[in-house]
Amino acid sequence: MRALMRSLVLMVAATALVCGAAQAQKPGGTLVQITQPEPPNLAPYISTSGPIGQVTAKIFDGLLEYDFDLKPKPGLAESFDVAPDGKTVTFKLRRGVTFHDGKPFTSADVQFTIMEVLKTNHPRGIATFKEVTAVETPDEATAIFKLSNPAPYMMAALSGYESPILPKHVYGTGDIKAHPNANSPVGTGPFKFVEWRRGEFVRLDKNAAYWRQGRPFLDRIVVRFIADASTRTAALEKGEAHIAGFGAVPYNDVKKLAALPSLEVTTKGYEMISPLVEMVINTKKAPFDNVKVRQAINYALDRKFVIDNVWFGFGKAAVGPISSNFEPSGLFGAGVDFAVADRIERANKLLDEAGLPRKADGTRFEMVHDITPYGEEWQRFGEAVQQALATVGIKATLRYEDVAKWLKRVYTDYDYDMSSNFLYNLADPVLGVHRGFHSDRIKKGTVFVNGSQWSSPETDALMDKATVETDAAKRGALYRELVTKVTEASPVIYVHELKFPTIINKQYKNLIDSPLGIYGNYANAYRE
Repeated sequence: MRALMRSLVLMVAATALVCGAAQAQKPGGTLVQITQPEPPNLAPYISTSGPIGQVTAKIFDGLLEYDFDLKPKPGLAESFDVAPDGKTVTFKLRRGVTFHDGKPFTSADVQFTIMEVLKTNHPRGIATFKEVTAVETPDEATAIFKLSNPAPYMMAALSGYESPILPKHVYGTGDIKAHPNANSPVGTGPFKFVEWRRGEFVRLDKNAAYWRQGRPFLDRIVVRFIADASTRTAALEKGEAHIAGFGAVPYNDVKKLAALPSLEVTTKGYEMISPLVEMVINTKKAPFDNVKVRQAINYALDRKFVIDNVWFGFGKAAVGPISSNFEPSGLFGAGVDFAVADRIERANKLLDEAGLPRKADGTRFEMVHDITPYGEEWQRFGEAVQQALATVGIKATLRYEDVAKWLKRVYTDYDYDMSSNFLYNLADPVLGVHRGFHSDRIKKGTVFVNGSQWSSPETDALMDKATVETDAAKRGALYRELVTKVTEASPVIYVHELKFPTIINKQYKNLIDSPLGIYGNYANAYRE
């Protein structure tokens, strides 16, 4: 920890040097970002819907930021100290920081955000801050986290995207889930919310009082929402928009855009996210309450076809809920192999055993597949799934709704059979993986958690042990056992590790300067 503290001091000094050098950059300019689809709200503290963070990460700061090696560096906290037993973490906060309304940022805001908002309302914060029993505030510049058990994973989840710090004086009154500022956010970030024209754009202007002196360089960010895919591609091609990621540009257009001298394409900036494409099954509904039916669907899906023909090669077949990005840390494990040569035969046999024989027309039963409403590739994915299921006698009808209706259907009403989706593994399985099938993540009305409603005491125990296990080898063994059991049960079908391409206008620099990519804050971005 002493070495880490020295590193933080050095990083602060290095940041100061960079700030001085950066003064040579000419300020000004408007960056136009394409985000697809339009976010349902601007409340990242209660929803992790993908498009929200692309906007709000510029508005809210976190206690820490991260380098590409995923190690923390100072944010609203100038430094931190973890006690030897791991049960106390002390953050020294920056002084002189103000929110966009001019009110000062203090430790009371940290206490309110963690204990009253993120710990109880944030879909992933429920896990991140599970062990936090209190946040003490001995003075305005000190926040002391008290934990019931060590939670090293928490230190990887304190960015402005993942754990945005809110002003207590704004969000501290009323129902946080229906707060009037959900669509007019107030933070400490480099850009201030100005307006949201539904169906068109969100405008963010430079925060002239930002705590990083001389930042941001850009005058304005305009986040545009363009429903038509070809129009999004054309906007980048013509220079009317300057950055787009997370599948906002059709994958078949990416290579064409990469050939233009004005644009570049990168897959950098997703290291802290590790998205997995999946299909969530409603295990409380017949016949999906039968594990043989779920396994049959798992066998029926042709992962290679999906990667090659829907995502144009931007992916890698998934073998369980944990991304292979965790292989270097020893936490990766492969589950049941559903991509076997005789997978169709196995699927048919399982469906026969489940008491679902083919009828005269060749079908066994009908179902509805709800498609993720995030773009054309998800519609194509729905069609690919529909075709795959037809080969084993399952007739699937596709349903495509707007984001709000889809989220309510899957996570509040549980009124669905199967839905495509993609979840982020994030920087640790505790943060991104457990929420998919732990019993305590079956939370009606909370999005992107255990929508399948499947769980077991055995897998819960494995996750609980892995959460507090400090021995890396033992922790890896727990996760390998977990992956085997979860894939056997197949409440969720893991399809592929998605490699998002980001298209950037070369005139703009330092846009992707962290492992969060577009979920970064653009404080260092500038127009050449």
